[in-house]
Amino acid sequence: MINKINKNANRVKRHVRLRHDLSGTTARPRLCVYKSLKHIYAQIIDDTTGVTLVACNTAQKDVQAKVKNLTNKEQAKFVGEQIGKLALKKKINTVVFDRGGYLYTGRVKELADGARAAGLEF
Repeated sequence: MINKINKNANRVKRHVRLRHDLSGTTARPRLCVYKSLKHIYAQIIDDTTGVTLVACNTAQKDVQAKVKNLTNKEQAKFVGEQIGKLALKKKINTVVFDRGGYLYTGRVKELADGARAAGLEF
């Protein structure tokens, strides 16, 4: 019998390995990415206090209306730009990028590019 590979379990293992060395501080919080089949989520977290400072995703009603006719990559770039703008409003200039165990390609890369375009530094 052929065993099916559980891709999400492998992703979680990679994320745990990543998080071993990656942590957000007050001076440089962590930009965390999660993607589902329909939506992409980004949040900026201060790990010293365990508080989410800024969050944006395609499941929010105001964002959903704006990304309705966009492709998945364009939606990810839009969320990256929004998270960058929200972070700059809270005077967050530099972040540590946490790709969540995903490969740095496709929607994850577009989100990062959108955040950089908005003015965030990684």
